[in-house]
Amino acid sequence: MLTSNALRKLDMQDLMVFIAVHEQQNVTAVAEALHVSQSTVSYCLKKLRGAFDDELFISTRAGMLPTLKASAMLEPLRQIIERINLCHSGLAAYDPGQQAVTFNLCAPEYFELLVLPRLLRHFDAEQRRVTINVRKLDSHAPSEELADGRLDLVLGFGPDFHPPHPDFKCQVLVEDELVCVFAKAAAPAEARLSLQGFLERRHVFPTPWTSDTNMIDGWLARQGHKRQFVAQTNSYGAALKMIADSPLVVTMPRRIHRLLASADAFASREAPHGLPGFNLYMQWGDPGSANQWLREQIVKACADGGLI
Repeated sequence: MLTSNALRKLDMQDLMVFIAVHEQQNVTAVAEALHVSQSTVSYCLKKLRGAFDDELFISTRAGMLPTLKASAMLEPLRQIIERINLCHSGLAAYDPGQQAVTFNLCAPEYFELLVLPRLLRHFDAEQRRVTINVRKLDSHAPSEELADGRLDLVLGFGPDFHPPHPDFKCQVLVEDELVCVFAKAAAPAEARLSLQGFLERRHVFPTPWTSDTNMIDGWLARQGHKRQFVAQTNSYGAALKMIADSPLVVTMPRRIHRLLASADAFASREAPHGLPGFNLYMQWGDPGSANQWLREQIVKACADGGLI
């Protein structure tokens, strides 16, 4: 934060004028070098003097001589200009262009269905030779592989099911909630299932990541309940096929239901009160520009898809 309101009124031109006057000690020469009028140089000096509460430059026959404070300010202000220039050019150095590059991710099917297709379309439209390798997510985020660089990103479900590792940076991408999906003819009349109604139904259980546990049954177990399973599938799409033309139910993320379930064949009902929602987050250990570029592309894909 700036320590003085007067400093907020300064702009880049004021700093450039300060440095140029310090170096050339001549207002006319500074105006010519910066392609501004002498009155503009004088106005900038007035702002600088007010902001720093110092005369800064003393007009003499030998030229504009810096005060002690002005001399002390020169190097910090030069560094500010250098850092601004770096922000403009140096920090955006990574661009895969036509270079072939591969990124390794660990992510659930949720990411593959909602985000990855848009991401690949972006790469194709920009003619990027980028390959994304996705490994199936386990019940625990692979922190060692993230730390040693074997994985570029890990995407998991928060805030509770795959708790982000405290040693890595984390960014939430998508917020979602669970809904109960039925074959259209078998959907109950009520808009929301009661807990009892939920337990009375027979369920198909999609396991789009490698784990013996899931958000729904963990929540039920904490309340002393257990639901009835008739099948377990490896994907959301397979689960929908299993409940077609049957009284079975599958509980899945609302966004996945909207993406995969035809309104002509399926209907959704709100899950019982208390069933928690979740988010999709990404974690990374590599602070490099290539990793940052990939994360930016993922965020853009989420934004373009209306997910954030």
